[in-house]
Amino acid sequence: MSKVTVESVSQAIAGYLDPYLGKTLIELNLVKAIDIDAGDVRVSIEFPYVMAGLKGAIQQVLTSAIEDVAGVDSVRVDIRQAILPSKSPNNLPAMSKIKNIVAVASGKGGVGKSTVSVNLALALAAEGAKVGILDADIYGPSVGMMLGVAEGVRPEVKDGKYFLPVVAHGVQSMSMAYLITEDTPMVWRGPMVSGALQQLLTQTLWDDLDYLIIDMPPGTGDIQLTLSQKVPVTGAIIVTTPQDIALLDCKKGIEMFRKVNVPVIGVVENMATFCCPKCGHNEPVFGAGGGEKIAAQYQSALIGQLPLNGTIREHVDSGRPTVVSAPDSEITLLYRDMARKATALLSQQVVVDELAFPEIIMRSGK
Repeated sequence: MSKVTVESVSQAIAGYLDPYLGKTLIELNLVKAIDIDAGDVRVSIEFPYVMAGLKGAIQQVLTSAIEDVAGVDSVRVDIRQAILPSKSPNNLPAMSKIKNIVAVASGKGGVGKSTVSVNLALALAAEGAKVGILDADIYGPSVGMMLGVAEGVRPEVKDGKYFLPVVAHGVQSMSMAYLITEDTPMVWRGPMVSGALQQLLTQTLWDDLDYLIIDMPPGTGDIQLTLSQKVPVTGAIIVTTPQDIALLDCKKGIEMFRKVNVPVIGVVENMATFCCPKCGHNEPVFGAGGGEKIAAQYQSALIGQLPLNGTIREHVDSGRPTVVSAPDSEITLLYRDMARKATALLSQQVVVDELAFPEIIMRSGK
C-alpha cells in the first residue's frame, strides 16, 4: 500500500487555484496544517477574506482531489476565515476595534454609490464578517433609510459622549440622519462638515468590526481630503457607470485617492446592462466596457458589473436592500462575489511575516 506523504497531499491541493487571487493555496500560504495518520488526512486552511458562500464548494473540491491520492482512506478539510487588519497608508494609527476601513466613492452623483455601499456591507455580513457602515454624506444622508431605520430613531449614548451604532439587518450603522430630522438642511461650511464626519467616526463605539464601509459623498472635496489625511482608510472602491462623463469623473476620484496614498482596491461598474423584462435581451444602454478600461488604465481590478434593474431601487427604497430581500437572486450573488473579490484583494495589503511557514504535522502510521 502506498504511503501518503505531505508532498503528495500538497500536490493535490495545488491543483486548486484561488478564484480571486489566481494562485494556489500553497503559494498564498493559506494551508496552515497537513496532518497525516497512515491513510487518514486532515487539512486546515485559513482564508484572509470573506468566503462563507464558497466554503462548502471548496471543501468538496479539495476533498475529492485528496481522495484521489494513492493510499488515502479518509479526508477531512477544515476551512475557516480569519480577517486580519490591512496596512493603512500615511502611517496613521489603526482605529480601535476596526480592522479595515473601506471608502466607497464616486466622482459624481447619481451612479448608485450609496446603493452599492449598503448592499456591499450586507453582502460582507452574509459572507460571515462583522460589518459596520458609516454614512459620510453629511448633506444628504440616505443610508439609514436604505437600511430601513425608522425616522426618529436615535442612537443610544454611553457615558455622555459616545454613540452606540444603530444595528439594522445585522450591520452596525451610523449616520447624520440619526441626529437630525428629515426636514433639517445641513447648511454648513466645509470645516464643520469635516468635523462632523470625524465625530461620527471616532465617537461611535463600533463593536469589533472586520470591515467598516464608509459611504462617501460624491466628488473630491473637503470630506474626501479629511478622510484620507486623518482616518486610516485601508482601501477605496470607486463606483461608476459606463457613460463617458461618469468615467471622466471616475478617473478624478481614482487620481485623488492616489495623491493621498490610499490604494484603490477596484472599480464597480453600475448600470452596466439593461435586461428587457419581456424578451430577456441585455442591452448596454449607457455604453460598454468603460469599467474594464478604467481598471486596466490604472492597474486596478474590475470588482463587478451590476445591471440596471428596477428591483434594486425598489428594495432600497423599502428599507430592505436586495441582499436581504432576495438572498438567492442573481443580483445578490453578484454582490456577494464582489464582497469576496474586494476583500481578497484587500487582504494582500496585510503585513505578512516572511518567516512564517505552514505548520506541517506528521504522525507515525497506525
